[in-house]
Amino acid sequence: MTTRKLSTTDAFVVVDLPDAPVAAGVVRLAPKVLIDGATWLARSQTYQFAVFGRKASGASAGINAAADARADALAAFEAEVAPDATSGSLLLEGGRGIEASDLAALRGADPRPAEWWEQRSALRAAGIAAAAQAACGGSLEGRTVAVEATDDAAAVAEALTALGATIAGGAPAPAAEVLTAAADVLVVGSKAGVLDHEAVPGVKAKVVVPSGPIPVTAKALAALGRADVVVLPDFVTTAGHLVAWPDGGAALPADLPAAAAELVGIAVAGLLDHPAGPVLGACEQAEAFLTTWAEIPFGRPIA
Repeated sequence: MTTRKLSTTDAFVVVDLPDAPVAAGVVRLAPKVLIDGATWLARSQTYQFAVFGRKASGASAGINAAADARADALAAFEAEVAPDATSGSLLLEGGRGIEASDLAALRGADPRPAEWWEQRSALRAAGIAAAAQAACGGSLEGRTVAVEATDDAAAVAEALTALGATIAGGAPAPAAEVLTAAADVLVVGSKAGVLDHEAVPGVKAKVVVPSGPIPVTAKALAALGRADVVVLPDFVTTAGHLVAWPDGGAALPADLPAAAAELVGIAVAGLLDHPAGPVLGACEQAEAFLTTWAEIPFGRPIA
């Protein structure tokens, strides 16, 4: 893993596998973006690519700027990383603190099609809903799902209800409410480690479906396993967007949401019976692919 600190503004870019042909991930902006957190976001993305057979690295960037310095910091960041973006070796999308119109200068050489940019949130939501469905035996009819409020929570809730689920409380809610909600399924993903071992005793759901990177800590994963709660791997559940970013210039599926649901649903179904559980099973699957072309990075994507 490499961390490049920019010289023209207080910002950095983390690339998990420096020798990968391409690295992709999010850019976040806040008064203080921690490098440690960014490294785990990059690692989760690396494992997502690997599970689905993509020779690519995860990346994560942070811009440290107060509100009154935001515009200048963004401009400096764009200018300094533009050579990598133009070459196609670094693909970035906006994360927390970044507006849709920001970083437009980095889009010019980005190979991801317009459909990816326009539908990536909906495709991730379709995959998350399909993951929940697979973990519930293939049907969400009659199931109650507690959805944590995040930027994409409305799309996730819509995808779940389309499959027959009922949203606990009628709408997504903050972590403090959903973690202890009376529900069959818990969807969380606002931040890394939002579900830790201290919260486990209050969890009533029997399935935990991540909607964002590494929301479950290692101690919570172990405790939930002892309680017979199925925890799915975030780098699989959030992978629906990959159907709009095909390898080798292949044509996009005609029905992208259906393709996203199929991609994730099949992957989750294949992990449910793994003797070490879905999360560790997915890690092993990702690492098996990584060994064919890269060194396995130290540390699995578990908070």
